[in-house]
Amino acid sequence: MTGQDGRVANQHVNNRYGWSDLAPVVRGLRPIWPFVLGALILALPTLFDVASESWSTEQGAHGPIVLATGLWLYARRWSEAKTLAAPGNPIVALLAALVFVPGYVVFRIINVIEVEGFCMYATLLTGAYYLIGARALRLMWFPILYMLFIFPPPDTVVAMITQPLKIGISQVSIDLLHLFGYPIAGSGVMISIGQYDLLIAQACAGLNSLISLSAIGLFYIYVRHNANWRYAMLLMLAIVPVAVLANFIRVIALILITYYLGDAAAQGFLHNFSGITLFLFSVLGIFGVDALASPLRRRLAKAGQA
Repeated sequence: MTGQDGRVANQHVNNRYGWSDLAPVVRGLRPIWPFVLGALILALPTLFDVASESWSTEQGAHGPIVLATGLWLYARRWSEAKTLAAPGNPIVALLAALVFVPGYVVFRIINVIEVEGFCMYATLLTGAYYLIGARALRLMWFPILYMLFIFPPPDTVVAMITQPLKIGISQVSIDLLHLFGYPIAGSGVMISIGQYDLLIAQACAGLNSLISLSAIGLFYIYVRHNANWRYAMLLMLAIVPVAVLANFIRVIALILITYYLGDAAAQGFLHNFSGITLFLFSVLGIFGVDALASPLRRRLAKAGQA
């Protein structure tokens, strides 16, 4: 077979199996694969540590769900974002990398996983900005913010925000049960009922369900009501009171379990079961608020079309 005949035969085979159509795609991947490889090398160790320290606890149990749904959101928006993709300003990318990469290395060495995760994520976003630019990233603003839920928040910030919530839930629980004649008293987050003393820890005071419910609620709102931003904002505001009410009910339940069944029962299986059950009720509560507010959604939709 001559050289020309061989080229014709190869072209016929490529066209027959569609391989020639893949050539532009393969060429387009060449500048990307070093970034993908570097991103995996950077992200996997941090994600492993986050999974070991946070996702295995009640506070971070939503992490794997957020990671899976966040990647799905990225893939869903990429078909639109790639049309806007253009390389970002290399000077801006370099300056951002000079801030986030050393931060990642330092906090990785001293094992501050809360800050390390955010520095790692910011480094990945810096690389993405360099490759596809700001316009494409702006189109994917929700997946970018949503993925922040996979990292545990700093303990100091958590304590500052949740301490008033814990004290408030504890006091209202004491007042309500005292009204029904239970021998209960308390100070701050300490509650005494009968012969038992309870500490209203973070697991019983709104933090866990507030973060988890916010993540799941925001995902639901964005996927279903992304086009109607005013109605989406209304549902976002409903997440906080639903989470606080669910945790108030949980605290009441655990106090009563302790009073009637003892401290061991309240700290064992029933403690974890109550958290899972009330989280499910919280999610259903968001769905319920959405269903009840559907007339308002239709009015807002009509107003937006007017």
